[in-house]
Amino acid sequence: MTQELIIEAGRTEQQYWKDLWRYRELFYFLAWRDILVRYKQTIIGIAWALIRPFLTMVVFTIVFGKLAKLPSEGVPYPILVFAAMLPWQFFSNALSGCSNSLISNANLIAKVYFPRLIVPASAVIVSFVDFMISGIILLGLMAWYDFLPSWRILTLPFFIIMAFAASMGAGLWLAALNVKYRDFRYIVPFIVQFGLYISPVGFSSTIVPQEWRLVYSLNPMVGVIDGFRWAILGGDARIYVPGFLLSLGLVFGVLASGILYFRKVERTFADVI
Repeated sequence: MTQELIIEAGRTEQQYWKDLWRYRELFYFLAWRDILVRYKQTIIGIAWALIRPFLTMVVFTIVFGKLAKLPSEGVPYPILVFAAMLPWQFFSNALSGCSNSLISNANLIAKVYFPRLIVPASAVIVSFVDFMISGIILLGLMAWYDFLPSWRILTLPFFIIMAFAASMGAGLWLAALNVKYRDFRYIVPFIVQFGLYISPVGFSSTIVPQEWRLVYSLNPMVGVIDGFRWAILGGDARIYVPGFLLSLGLVFGVLASGILYFRKVERTFADVI
């Protein structure tokens, strides 16, 4: 008895999103592999996920809190800074990981079919693991300063989803562009470094003059960071609603366009990578 192999035009496109679920084990494998490799042969291992944001928080607290004496929205300055460090570290690590993810898995992509979206998505998950580990520092700071969050902390999952969308959207754009234009491997570190200084990580966005707040919110991470601070700090923390809605729209706009562009050029990856 012979078996028929039917090749149907467009079937791959129709089945793509189902294939994401079918290849979930590959997704788990890539994410777990990257987590293990990230801290392999390091003396203190995963503690680096705690040390880097902690030292950055100390520097920002000294420069902006002690020397510049910027307002802290009624909370200890280290907590103000670290409430912003969490989403920023997640975003910047995801951006760096996503941009190089396809190049790092070039052999796999060139030889085997699977939904390529799995590769940058697994890089975002690795950064999310670092995000969760870094949260230990925030809990420690809250215990040290005897700080209790308000009911707003219950809204934090929404802002985490927003940070995830921002990371995934920008990461998909850079991952796809980096395959064709290798210049992006040099551009991404600059974007991350520059973004740290133009985002309200070391300071509160309330110091931005009111007439510039909407323009400032064109940086999507402004809305994400303000949302984290509003949820974690409670009290005097406020969200500039027009700017937040603008950032929210930009975040999900970047995510949608990132998915569309990635899907458009995905079929060429194996040929040019």
